[in-house]
Amino acid sequence: MRIGLVGGAFPDVRRMLRDALPGAELIEIAEDGNDAPAVDVLVPLGARVDATLLDATGARMVQQFGVGVQGVDLDAARERGIPVTNVPGSQGNAVAVAELAVFHLLALRRRYPQARAAVAERHVGGPIGRTLSGSTVTVLGVGASGTALVERLHAFRVDVWGAGRRDRADYPDADALLAPGRYVPVARLHEALAHSDALVVCVPLTDDTLGLVGTDVLAAMPAGGLLVNVGRGPVVDRDALLTALRSGHLAGAGLDVAWTEPIDPADELFDHDVVVTPHVAGVTEDSYRTMADTFAANVHRLERGEPLENVVT
Repeated sequence: MRIGLVGGAFPDVRRMLRDALPGAELIEIAEDGNDAPAVDVLVPLGARVDATLLDATGARMVQQFGVGVQGVDLDAARERGIPVTNVPGSQGNAVAVAELAVFHLLALRRRYPQARAAVAERHVGGPIGRTLSGSTVTVLGVGASGTALVERLHAFRVDVWGAGRRDRADYPDADALLAPGRYVPVARLHEALAHSDALVVCVPLTDDTLGLVGTDVLAAMPAGGLLVNVGRGPVVDRDALLTALRSGHLAGAGLDVAWTEPIDPADELFDHDVVVTPHVAGVTEDSYRTMADTFAANVHRLERGEPLENVVT
């Protein structure tokens, strides 16, 4: 099998795929499709897979190494009868994503950027922070990653609210963890935020979630709140976030995803109390090996002509 890797992001994916598919040929492909060789499978790695690339490579499947498929032209794939598949968080990186969200919450509550500055200035005993324990956090998106986060926040004795796009009963795993009255549909998100010290975004990017966290949502939080985004950058309105940080309404933000990646190190966001990680929430040795196995199993199904799993379109 010939597997085309599109884009230079997430370098460790290559090592994991070599281990999981030792008989496959891994081929680096330019995003513009120029001189693209024929392949069986295309893998978007921080790059766009569009109609031009689909036609140039003759791919029979687009397999995402992860959940989000916003980098794939789904209409073009559908028109050509090319299946697009992914690796759901429940089969891969949900726990890793949840852990990094906790890291961002702790870094912000304990004022990690200021602590690093204090070390550089040889100061001892400051800055003073706040415990995560005893706080209230709303988790926007209670799929696999959001549910894993709810479970871990309970261990910190956090009062957790969940918010989702469907009824509570449609999220049985989250339902079992959330206290009565601690779930709201997205349309009533402001009810949860009125009580919250932090909002953690765990939803994928879709037409419905683009810009979902905007001025009104941020304004619904008490002054001094925190925002953490481990979903996708454009779910949060960047201008609204900057305005809330400039005014001090938000005390800080933790971002693992950005609107354009990689994020510009000179971005104005860094003028505020913002902790940024380079889209590594799901990037661990443990999660990658599980994801590579799921990825490889689908490639073998394609090879044998069997029905594929985790088909998005």
